[in-house]
Amino acid sequence: MRTSLHYKEPQSILNKGTGFLSGYTHSLNPYAGCAFACSFCYVRQMPVSLFRQQEWGTWVDVKQGAAEVLRRQLRTAKKKGPVTIFMSSSTDPYQPAEHKEGVTRSLLETMVEEPPDFLLVQTRSPLITRDIDLLKQLGERVRVSMTIETDRDDMRKLFSPSAPPIAARLRALTALSEEGIATQAAIAPLLPSSENFPRLLRQATGRVCIDDYFNGDGSGGKRTQRLGLENLYRKHGLSEWYHPDALQTVIERIRGEFRDGEWLVSQEGFEP
Repeated sequence: MRTSLHYKEPQSILNKGTGFLSGYTHSLNPYAGCAFACSFCYVRQMPVSLFRQQEWGTWVDVKQGAAEVLRRQLRTAKKKGPVTIFMSSSTDPYQPAEHKEGVTRSLLETMVEEPPDFLLVQTRSPLITRDIDLLKQLGERVRVSMTIETDRDDMRKLFSPSAPPIAARLRALTALSEEGIATQAAIAPLLPSSENFPRLLRQATGRVCIDDYFNGDGSGGKRTQRLGLENLYRKHGLSEWYHPDALQTVIERIRGEFRDGEWLVSQEGFEP
């Protein structure tokens, strides 16, 4: 799938944390749109996608000058109280465009100079290891949440073929952890996986967040239902994984490798 880049100059870059992200004061999206184009992405059903009238994954807006806008907004926000930021809620901050555009890196540089009280970086891209130097400077103020929905790359290819391979994400998560950066693996949304999945995650991080369509799409699974995913599961003989009981199956497996407090479910796992 080819993705076209469009350049925008935003007047604002920080959005108020609401709904699933109500534990944060702000969300931050370096881009609009996402080239990873995951089939299960809830953003497909949001106005930013629906009003675009272009297929999700075929366009990305690059927010030029975002660092200076963030600097200004951060200074104002910090005068009002603690600032906690979720990056990103409706795009991946390390999607392919970031290689050349560097918007996310520029935002991290700004946050090193004007640090928020807490920053969670949510991505599924190994490119984040490029910015280990900046993440280390943020110290205890940052946590990296690496999306690893499954240990089966055949499932990755079925549900999100444009997203980075599972093995590369595991290596990146391990590298971040070894550098002393706080990390977690986000099994979100959980996809069909093997019993060995928890052992692989244990080697890469000490914390796991598990989420599914029924808890995490903001509508009890209704938004995901409109994406037609249930038919995809059925077509490939995976119907038992498109059910709330699948969450408990994965939780029981995770408990074999992670202690209580090291694994969390849905919104709690993404809180500051």
